[in-house]
Amino acid sequence: MEKDIINVLVTLPVNEKHRAALENACGRAAIRYVRPNELKEEDVADIEVSIGNIPHALVPHAGRIKLMHLGSAGTDGYPRLLPEGARLTNSSGAYGLAISEHMLGMTLAIIKRLYQYHDNQRNSLWHDEGPVTSIEGAAVLSVGMGDIGGDYLKKCKALGAYTIGVRRSRREKPDYADEMHTLDEIDSLLPRADIVALSLPSGPETNGLMDERRLRLMKKGAVLVNVGRGSAIVTDDLQKVCAEGLIRAALDVTDPEPLPAAHPLWQNPNVHITPHISGFFHLPQTLDRIVSIGAENLRRYASGEPLLNLVEAETGYRAVEGRA
Repeated sequence: MEKDIINVLVTLPVNEKHRAALENACGRAAIRYVRPNELKEEDVADIEVSIGNIPHALVPHAGRIKLMHLGSAGTDGYPRLLPEGARLTNSSGAYGLAISEHMLGMTLAIIKRLYQYHDNQRNSLWHDEGPVTSIEGAAVLSVGMGDIGGDYLKKCKALGAYTIGVRRSRREKPDYADEMHTLDEIDSLLPRADIVALSLPSGPETNGLMDERRLRLMKKGAVLVNVGRGSAIVTDDLQKVCAEGLIRAALDVTDPEPLPAAHPLWQNPNVHITPHISGFFHLPQTLDRIVSIGAENLRRYASGEPLLNLVEAETGYRAVEGRA
């Protein structure tokens, strides 16, 4: 007896190579390609599988969905929107290369004063901005040790840093980390770090993690890098502490987003901002990796095999098993 057709919706900006990979993953998939901003209620009403994110407002209309594979690493409220019994997977494992390189670039730009020299160039100013620091010999604390935080720590380790990792729960220490700790130990770690990198999802444990008290625990002159979610930092507290010159910050995410044009963080000389672009699809390899994980999950779904990157409905976090 012939098995039923699987209606699949793909919202990723795929090319012909990607389409071939998705279509070869499952011979009984009927695949439609629609960009998120073009989606209507009728586009999601009969889908069984989606690959790529669907606007939150349309998810309740996808009553027949059994698997949603997100094109993002963060789950951003999707677990509570899906119908009962539907499974959610994410693209953790796709973003480490792009985002960790962005983090490294922002880190070096701050500690080598390249932002200041860029401003000087705009003003035709030939001026020595003084001492700089190095990643070699620095203590680098990565709060979040998934694909992104782990890749950043690897790069810093390769450049001679002393590396400290923080996870939500205890696991085996990877060889690129000199120390591993859990989130409840962060207060004792912040004063030791020259660079603190956040690559955390949004959630009860992480929202408001870096408030004024913790920002003041950081070493004077330390650098705070945030690429996870802006909600991990209390924005007004960051503005205050950076304005005092106690720490410097590199942000690819803010709270709120977009950051209002009148917000003082824009003009803070110790804060450097990019508009949440470190991941996305700017690096072609990122989309290649997302499609690869999505295609594999489509194949596994059709075959009844365990899925990659399965997200726990209760926590919104990826399960330990079944990683990409």
